[in-house]
Amino acid sequence: MTHPPALALYRAASRALAPALSPWLALRAAAGKEDWARLGERAGRASAPRPPGRLVWLHGASVGELGVVLQVRAGLAARTPDLSFLVTTGTRTSAELFARRAPDAIHQYAPLDRASAARRFLAHWRPSLGVFIESELWPNLAFEAQAAGVPLALVNARVSERTIASWRRMRVSMRRVLAAFDPIIAADARTADALRDVAGRDVVLAGNLKLAAAAPAFDAAALAALRSEIGDRPVWVASSTHEGEEEILAAAHDLVRARAPNALLILAVRHPERGERVAARLGSAPRRSRGEPIGAAPIYVVDTIGEMGLFYAAAPVAFIAGSLRPDLRGHNPVEPAQLDAAILHGPYVSSFADIYEALSAARATRRADTAQVIAQAVHDLWADEGARAAMTVAARRVAAQGGPSLERTIDALCARLALNSAEARAHAPT
Repeated sequence: MTHPPALALYRAASRALAPALSPWLALRAAAGKEDWARLGERAGRASAPRPPGRLVWLHGASVGELGVVLQVRAGLAARTPDLSFLVTTGTRTSAELFARRAPDAIHQYAPLDRASAARRFLAHWRPSLGVFIESELWPNLAFEAQAAGVPLALVNARVSERTIASWRRMRVSMRRVLAAFDPIIAADARTADALRDVAGRDVVLAGNLKLAAAAPAFDAAALAALRSEIGDRPVWVASSTHEGEEEILAAAHDLVRARAPNALLILAVRHPERGERVAARLGSAPRRSRGEPIGAAPIYVVDTIGEMGLFYAAAPVAFIAGSLRPDLRGHNPVEPAQLDAAILHGPYVSSFADIYEALSAARATRRADTAQVIAQAVHDLWADEGARAAMTVAARRVAAQGGPSLERTIDALCARLALNSAEARAHAPT
């Protein structure tokens, strides 16, 4: 198969760099970013047997896509009970969270985008359908799936303006990659229009599946214990923080405490492995992963996974991080909306632009981009229960709009599975 020059160069480079991948993975494992025991999965070597029958492969890059993966899995299983499922992700945190949420399911780390790894992976798992979540596109994996006769679908596609501009510059190459996916299902109209233009064919507009997700679960006894430990202290939470954001949020909390000296900030880091460093920079703040009590500490560092529902339920105000640096693009505001935490965020939210636009139009969120503005917003929302309640009610309405998106997505995927089955019967030997 002949590829456009950019793709031919990419495939050649991936072959040339193959010898360096094992040392690179070893370095990442030494830094805690890969699982030593499962490095073979990154080369496409399976660590679990393939179940019999039809298998749907669901792929999401990391924690942010995992909720959608689980929704699609549940929706397909409800419609087609004979299916088995394989889930792949690319990060240790997502693997650990998936193991907690779906302990009976098959998880593998996604193979690196080398043709040989992709072939090895596909030869073992032989998926009836591969479903990629959002915009995690790997050319070698897509082409090897085509060559193996494995149909792929792109679901909940959401693409930033910057990515759209890049894809348009590489239109010929991106059209070739996107040709491996049918159907392509977009989360918002902007992405649907851009993908129709780049792919040169129809794109399904289903709506954002992150609005269809169930509220994050939490243990009622754990919430009661947390509230007892906090007592009557005013509290706010900052979730999914990154390097460079903690300093801004800590400065905001200093300003908050100038007016409310016993105030508590619950600071949940995006990557739990950073917890020790962040806590040290914040004056040896107590850490959730070590079971340390909050006590009278001004900041409590949450460096665990799968617990944000607990902290959103405990705090009346939530700052959604990943939004204070221009190289970041924001994180999901739906979970705090579902649990009645008033939402604050920084200026950089392009990954969830459609949701933030809907929240902003409903006056269900506030932008706060400096320590001073964040501190003032926290105080305002603590002081005005009516304003806070109006925000949370409006946010819940926005978050409740996603139901039909899941139905449209499952309809499209079931139609693709039915087409696959019909094609298989037509080509079966008689």
